Amino acid sequence: MSIRRTVIVLLGMLLFAATPVAAQQTEEQLAAHYYSNGEFEQAAQLYETLYKKTTNKYYYQRLYATYLELGRFKDALRLVERRQKTTDRDLSLLVDEGYVHLRQEQPKKAEKCFEKSISLISNDRQPIADLVMAFKNIGRYDYAARVYTTAREKSRNPYLYFSELVGVYQQMGNYEAMTQEYFDLLDHQPNMMGSIQISMQQALNEAPDNRLSDGVRNALVSRVQAHPENKNYLEMMIWYSLQQKDFRFAMTQARAIDARFPDAGGEHVLRVARIAQGNDDLDMAEECYKYLQAKGQDSPYYFDSRVGELEVDFARINRNYAIDSKQFAQLKAKYLSAFDELGKNERTIPLMRHYAQLMAYFADDAQAAADMLDDLLALPRLKPAVRDEVKLELGDLLLFAGEIWDASLLYMQVEKANKDDVLGAMAKYKNAKLSYYNHDFEWAKSQLNVLRASTSKLIANDAMELSLLISDNMEDDSTYGMLELFAEADLLLYRNLLDSAWNGFDEINRRVLSHPLFDDVLMKKAQIRMKQARYTEADSLLQRVVDFYPEDITADDALMMRAELNEERLNNPALARECYEKLLIDYPTSLYVDRARKRYNALKDNK
Repeated sequence: MSIRRTVIVLLGMLLFAATPVAAQQTEEQLAAHYYSNGEFEQAAQLYETLYKKTTNKYYYQRLYATYLELGRFKDALRLVERRQKTTDRDLSLLVDEGYVHLRQEQPKKAEKCFEKSISLISNDRQPIADLVMAFKNIGRYDYAARVYTTAREKSRNPYLYFSELVGVYQQMGNYEAMTQEYFDLLDHQPNMMGSIQISMQQALNEAPDNRLSDGVRNALVSRVQAHPENKNYLEMMIWYSLQQKDFRFAMTQARAIDARFPDAGGEHVLRVARIAQGNDDLDMAEECYKYLQAKGQDSPYYFDSRVGELEVDFARINRNYAIDSKQFAQLKAKYLSAFDELGKNERTIPLMRHYAQLMAYFADDAQAAADMLDDLLALPRLKPAVRDEVKLELGDLLLFAGEIWDASLLYMQVEKANKDDVLGAMAKYKNAKLSYYNHDFEWAKSQLNVLRASTSKLIANDAMELSLLISDNMEDDSTYGMLELFAEADLLLYRNLLDSAWNGFDEINRRVLSHPLFDDVLMKKAQIRMKQARYTEADSLLQRVVDFYPEDITADDALMMRAELNEERLNNPALARECYEKLLIDYPTSLYVDRARKRYNALKDNK
């Protein structure tokens, strides 16, 4: 209390000596200090003085609030009533009056005030904004919504305050009314579909539960059934289904549009196919592409569907670890048939690149792969970025064939031509890895350390992992003997010489009883067994990494590989789900977190 008295004495001295404006500012600061500290009696005294001097709205609101805090409801009512006499256009004062009645447990009087404020609404926007804010401040969002709907009626504009009303309904959790607002606006202004989708997507992302999602779906189904001729509702249904990753339902709606509106030509089906493909729903994407192909070669999306189906086939084989000779022969025949029908041109570049990879890494036919890439590079009007990407792939092919120096030359060409972009960084990484294969560890490490600051997260992470592999084992093995063995075996693995690679990694285990490379050796052996379709052995090797080296950088890689192996090849969804969950809990900063969460949720939903 002595400190407070001192402050008051000093304040008195300042007030005596200072100008009126300075004195008022000091009083206001002290009042705010008392209010924020919960000393409402002192705050009320100062705000009463300030309000008498200047009856502005801020001092009124603070004085009103202090009266409520102190339970001085009669004083609060008198304050409101006096202000109403001087500012009759401020409808929010009726809310203040009603709230005092609510605090006194007089709900009927309160509702009477609230209803009166609604009845006095005009076309003046500022009183409406103030009235809405007053209702929001006391938690009466139902009345806030009524302010907007009444203003609409008065203005005879049924779409006035659309965004504001949607926001109120969202805060109320009245998702049915919120959804109706969106669709009513869509009926009135179809060209607003893109903006409506953006707004709805944000609302869906912010929704605390599934009620909004369910409400949107139910409302859309009802409107589609009631208005089957309305294309906009079908398009919204497709959009909503894609947001929910329900590609089957999206496909159904896309086909419905295609049937009812033939001029669309399958555009929506193609969009569903591509988004499903991008989300790894390859079966659904393939079904969409085949539907489009069935429409015949004259269909505007026939070409895209042929290319898309082969991209799906490539994604499947690239994701799997082994393919039998019969499957590969069928896939090769499909590619050759596509080239005969569609040609080798700018639109089939993805197929040409994929075919080269298939021939090199699955058929061990480096010459056929190189010939295809040469055909690609000979295409006229080839974009420089695509040309350099293909050069990198050709460099990979040369490395695969054992032509190390020719591969390095191509990597350097691409790096020089793309110094300041991701493609140049990728070329630099590939050359650094080539140096690692060639036992030039110091040079490789210096280049990798530069790449750890790359703008590409994937390149930076790969560079960090390889840099750590080198530096950790350079420190523990001054002769680099085990690291050299590891790099040699790693190159053999890259070249698909699996038995030789296995023997090379095994040699490390035979030479030493313990080494920091042992977890990496287990990982590489697991990759070899997966390529050999010996999945149970691969699973056992990955389990050993997780069990014995949980703190090492390979642990999250092993968990992710094991999860996908059990889900896709070993038909053990329970163990896959367990691995995904462990990765999410134990390794929350892993690059695999998003992918693991998606797969975990899918498996949980199908449990």
